[in-house]
Amino acid sequence: MSLLRLFALNLVCISLAGVGSALAADAYPVRPVRWVVPYPPGGTTDIVARIIGQRLTERLGQQIVIDNRPGAGNNIGTEAVIKSSPDGYTVLLVNPANAINATLYQNLNFNFLRDMEPVAGLVRVPNVMEVPRSMPAKTVAEFIAYAKANPGKVNMASSGSGTSVHLSGELFKSMTGITMLHVPYKGAGPALIDLIGGQVQVLFDNLPSSIGHIKSGELRALAVTTLKRSPALPDVPTVNDTVPGYEASAWFGMGAPKGTPAAVIEKLNSEINEALADPRIKARLAELGGDTIAGSPADFWRLHTAETEKWAKVVKFSGAKVD
Repeated sequence: MSLLRLFALNLVCISLAGVGSALAADAYPVRPVRWVVPYPPGGTTDIVARIIGQRLTERLGQQIVIDNRPGAGNNIGTEAVIKSSPDGYTVLLVNPANAINATLYQNLNFNFLRDMEPVAGLVRVPNVMEVPRSMPAKTVAEFIAYAKANPGKVNMASSGSGTSVHLSGELFKSMTGITMLHVPYKGAGPALIDLIGGQVQVLFDNLPSSIGHIKSGELRALAVTTLKRSPALPDVPTVNDTVPGYEASAWFGMGAPKGTPAAVIEKLNSEINEALADPRIKARLAELGGDTIAGSPADFWRLHTAETEKWAKVVKFSGAKVD
């Protein structure tokens, strides 16, 4: 075969491969998509996935199946997705723990930024500093004073070691000089039960999983952790009002295994951005205190990279390590 004919044949093959990829993306998905949520049902991560997942099911014409895979600070679910086939039929609900764990865990079997493809950002929500009704402190300043006057008596709950909930509290400790004993739970649900019961004294929870308890009066919100007040709790101040420079928030997105076809990533990204533009979805997320963060995969990865660097400093301050 002449070089000219071989060159022409290669061009045809490349062209057909491109057409095949485009056709595959147009047809995708042809079966249900499994969206792994690395936490138990009921927490913010699960709530966000179910809101967006339902809308994607309607748009894509295939079921988005929420698969709760908790354990090891979200690493079990994350590793399961990384090791799955990169075909677009297994995706991950990405959250701050994926950024935090890069420093917190010493012996991970994966490198998240290397082994995961960004798909899209979904929503950013405040954490809320909340206490049981029995806690005498009614403001952040009063809480700091109480903690200093009662050393060893303030237990800080979290939804798990290394979560944004945990490290929001560690950041607060580092900036105020108070001492709190960290009590990790397996998810937000059990932590909230004990907080309401007064077994622990404070929780920096993601707002969506706590807002109902706050509005019912079961819990008292002292402050939100973002720089600005949340429209969902307009009368609640920010931690920054009392502790200048304090900022923390939870954010969520979708990732897929490395090697997932670009056309599939682009389709998922487009459908997610369309879903986030839906007034009903925006309103539902706003009720939970969330702001949508629609954008490109690159936009989402810039956020993730910046958060990885930020929380690495807090992990090092706290001295937290998990093997």
